[in-house]
Amino acid sequence: MTEPATTDAPKNPLKQIVQPFVDLIHSPRALWGVNLAYVLEGTAYFGVLSYLALYFSDYVFTGVPNPDVPAGLMVGVLTAGITLSMFFLGFVADKFGVRRALIWAFFFLLGGRIVIAGAGYAFEPAGMWSTLHIATMAGIALIVIGYGMYQPAAYTAVKQFTNPKTAGMAFAMLYALMNLGGWLPSFAFLLRDDDYLGIGIGGVFWVYAAMTVAALFVTIAFLNKKTVANAIATAKAETEAIKAAKKEQNAEQAADGGTEETTKTASKPVGLWENIVDWVVHHPFTDPKFTFFIFALIPVQTLFAYNWLVLPVYINRSYSGWIGEYFEIAANFNPILIFIFAPIVAAMTQKKKVYNMMIAGTFIMAAPAFFLAFGTNGWLLFAYLLIMTIGEAMWQPRFLQYAAEIAPEGRTGVYMGVAQFPWFLTKMIVPLYSGTLIAKYVPAEGFKNPEKLWLISACIAMLSTVLLVLFRGWIGKDFKTTADD
Repeated sequence: MTEPATTDAPKNPLKQIVQPFVDLIHSPRALWGVNLAYVLEGTAYFGVLSYLALYFSDYVFTGVPNPDVPAGLMVGVLTAGITLSMFFLGFVADKFGVRRALIWAFFFLLGGRIVIAGAGYAFEPAGMWSTLHIATMAGIALIVIGYGMYQPAAYTAVKQFTNPKTAGMAFAMLYALMNLGGWLPSFAFLLRDDDYLGIGIGGVFWVYAAMTVAALFVTIAFLNKKTVANAIATAKAETEAIKAAKKEQNAEQAADGGTEETTKTASKPVGLWENIVDWVVHHPFTDPKFTFFIFALIPVQTLFAYNWLVLPVYINRSYSGWIGEYFEIAANFNPILIFIFAPIVAAMTQKKKVYNMMIAGTFIMAAPAFFLAFGTNGWLLFAYLLIMTIGEAMWQPRFLQYAAEIAPEGRTGVYMGVAQFPWFLTKMIVPLYSGTLIAKYVPAEGFKNPEKLWLISACIAMLSTVLLVLFRGWIGKDFKTTADD
């Protein structure tokens, strides 16, 4: 998407960076309600997730040979199930409104976390398909349903509550705040470890259930019917004003010899068959460039899945001293960096083309994985987490914004769900081999070779950049960036 030519004086670079933050501060109360709840939910979600593989391996599957393998698969059921659930439940926010969708989602999330926390106290570990195993999976099923409604609803709310001027920063901020919530579990060792409060992993699960209650109350308090209606009305008025100004500018350019814009009108289809045909014809997967684009991101997204499937176990078993003992700190270091970098990078790169950001961001995210192939050095681990996070901040929020902006009016939730489908495949594929990699290269006992694990992982992640570069001439040309393109 190209910017219109201008003859204005050069803008102050510092002001260009600061202004998006200023615009966001003046966002409506409803948007801040979404943001605050997202922090609490991010803490609960990533907090449970960071312990889940160890919880299954060391407790639920006690006595099972190679417990790391089924533990990885069970975590995969949660993560992949959430993305699949978003694919089917993304419509809830569009059909029933973001307020209802968010409240319903939190009830499911709360129920699931209560079941998981309670099962650990009610039942004794007895291996695969024991009562504890089945009860824990029942709790995971409730979370899968809740999160399938929650994230599409949250991003739909951001689109509804913002205008084109504030949308980019709002999407980046939401992503950053989720990662702030993902960083807070770094201090969960103060609750878990016997040297501190000593309530164990099961006790920490109860704390995260309580955070879900808080997120539910915040949503109900901030997103009442009046504040939601006011936020939507204000955003629409601001958007129309921006469109009117742009239309006037285009008219002036047309008067100077530019091309006139034509308005296309189309009647809405009626009847079941017509609606089915319309759904198929306008489905995002019918756009081959968009489809290839999002599927090409699967290799680099494997590093996301590693954050909870591999990193906690890898750090705990491969590093001596405080790094290994308090593995939560390093394993959750990425989210706090994203919280810091995502809004800043978004402000600095908001004028950059989406496709260029994808190429640069995926490369910077994937390349440092090779650092860990050189050894288990604390500084190499820090460098990996720092640099890969900068890359993630460059492309991930922009991709989420891109998926929302190409969606036609009233179909944002559906598009957000569809855009998550490759992420679903990633979370299906990685658990199939992550447990095997851990058991082979970083087992609880015996010879360890974590360097080879990361060499394999780095090569996989780099495929995304390679694909985006190789097909740039096809995908990058006339790349669709909005629903009006």
